[in-house]
Amino acid sequence: MSDLPSLRADLDALDRRLVDALAERQRLVREVATVKADDAGLPLQDADREQALLARIHQLAEDAGVDGYFASTLYRQILRHSVRFQAVRQRDEASGLRIAYQGDPGCYSHSAARRHFAAVDDTSYEGARTFRDAVAALKRGDADRAVLPVENTTAGPIAGVYDLLVEPGLHIVGEEVVRVEHCLLGVEGASLDGLKRVGSHPQAIAQCSEFLAGLDGVRVVAEDDTAGAARLVAETGDASRAAIAGEDAADLYGLAVLKRHIANRKDNFTRFLVVSTEALGHDTRLPHKTSLLLSTDHRQGALTRVLQVLAEAGLNLTKLESRPSQTTPFEFLFYLDVEGGTHEAHVQDALEAARAHARTLRVIGSYPVFEAEKPRAALAPSSGDGASVPARPKPTTGAKPSRRALADRAGRPDTVVEIAGVRIGGDEPPVLIAGPCSVESREQIFESARGVREAGGLMLRGGCFKPRTLPYDFQGLGFEGLTMMHEAGRAHGLPIVTEVLHPADVEAVAREADVLQIGARNMQNFELLKAVGKSHAAVLLKRGMSSSIDEWLAAAEYVLAGGNERVILCERGIRTFETATRNTLDLSAVVVARERTHLPVIVDPSHAAGARRWVPALCRAALAAGAHGLIVEAHPDPDHALSDGPQSVTFSTLDEIAAAMGLRQPVEA
Repeated sequence: MSDLPSLRADLDALDRRLVDALAERQRLVREVATVKADDAGLPLQDADREQALLARIHQLAEDAGVDGYFASTLYRQILRHSVRFQAVRQRDEASGLRIAYQGDPGCYSHSAARRHFAAVDDTSYEGARTFRDAVAALKRGDADRAVLPVENTTAGPIAGVYDLLVEPGLHIVGEEVVRVEHCLLGVEGASLDGLKRVGSHPQAIAQCSEFLAGLDGVRVVAEDDTAGAARLVAETGDASRAAIAGEDAADLYGLAVLKRHIANRKDNFTRFLVVSTEALGHDTRLPHKTSLLLSTDHRQGALTRVLQVLAEAGLNLTKLESRPSQTTPFEFLFYLDVEGGTHEAHVQDALEAARAHARTLRVIGSYPVFEAEKPRAALAPSSGDGASVPARPKPTTGAKPSRRALADRAGRPDTVVEIAGVRIGGDEPPVLIAGPCSVESREQIFESARGVREAGGLMLRGGCFKPRTLPYDFQGLGFEGLTMMHEAGRAHGLPIVTEVLHPADVEAVAREADVLQIGARNMQNFELLKAVGKSHAAVLLKRGMSSSIDEWLAAAEYVLAGGNERVILCERGIRTFETATRNTLDLSAVVVARERTHLPVIVDPSHAAGARRWVPALCRAALAAGAHGLIVEAHPDPDHALSDGPQSVTFSTLDEIAAAMGLRQPVEA
């Protein structure tokens, strides 16, 4: 039997071989880049070859006893780096670039810069105190590029950076989108209860405002940047101080992570712009974006006419910001991003036409964009020999209007709710959501997540807060279970669905959950409905066990009236005189709801059946009735589940359900 030191030595040797293999692969990629640079007819990115490679890697990994999803996810990152390497390599100098950014080493700007210029040899990075200082270093020749954050999906635009982009002599030559994962960092031994002061960059503070509001007696202080705040905590060694920063900063400055996932929104991204003092040539085989600076006469419809010209030319506007003019009071400059590059004829023609309606129009950058990493999207039903999903019945338009103005169809097209890349509703393929009734342990929820993903499911369900009929039954693991579920979903590329019970918990649960479930017992908890109506998370609204369809849609109206338009209805069976099943699955409710509302409608066959052997048949019936998806209880060991074991299917049965939906081919015996 080997001892631990020798096993670790073997792992170290294997790690060196892996790095050597990556280096050899990059050497080959460098040669490929040279070949493609000499032949403009070759595509820089071959999507078909990439998909074939990922499928092959997945199968090779599975055959070798390695998780195929893990291997293909890893290779997707390698392929993305290869494309970036080829594009940046052709655009920038071979080596020796000096990059300016705002902040200390370990901040998000530093990470974005390192990621963008990873293909350039001997690149140096220099932090500046402010964004203006980074641009000043660029202008005086102390830097070759500056990397500046321009907008965040939670806190919005970074106004000071837009004002800098207005200055003459600057050109946007690239962009980088970075996932921001804020953590609360402190010295070893620090605790949340002992904190008196939290520091970070103002943008990070804004992005974590909901979490910070729950820290009683803690003073929040704005610092120059996230990593700088972490460095100050490390230097003081004060257990009453903490910083909001990324985990990279914790590793760099020797700090402990006191709390993860503290941003207001789970999916938190920052877009960075790469700026130069000269325009650069780019590989036209890549998709491009063009940034414009525009001013118009101060008269009615002036901006509308410019935008109309761009729309008629087929240019998709992805960004529009207004900034006060630096020279004329109460007049504004407009910053626009459109898809397409100035090397494309239709873009050039559109810009020339737009200039006729503008006072000034300046192109401040036309640069390639790299497709951001996307979560798994819904898969189309299989066209193979496996059973396929019947066509969903189309809703009629003869529904009588009522006072439910927001929930009623009223001539509206079907709403499609998008959750981390998964689309539910309309003509989208049906979505499978699955997982255990409750989160019982870290091992159980990770095993469940893998089973759901391998079956072709696109979302992970699980209860962390369980409303039970008897007070002695298992009530869930609470926020500890929620963190486990979040990590399991993240590890396997699955957005998560979990129930929230109390209005006061909505913000905290929404920081880690993608979808907030309102259970059957809470369908008419109006304060809870109002609270989730104000949340940014999607809402899955189950029908009450004794509720009419009218009452169900009225409950949805509460959520919609609060401003949350991402509502999914769920039929889960109603209470009747029948006792053979746990509830009676009302499939007519799917048909009626699809006629009367534009909202997506899914079905929970597990709570209706109460027995796992009936679940597959009810799944097929629900899809035939027109359901947009299924939410199924599945457990690694249903006979020993802490809640709802009799109705939870095994993962082999879940595979069969997924095969019937066309999400995977049936497994041959």
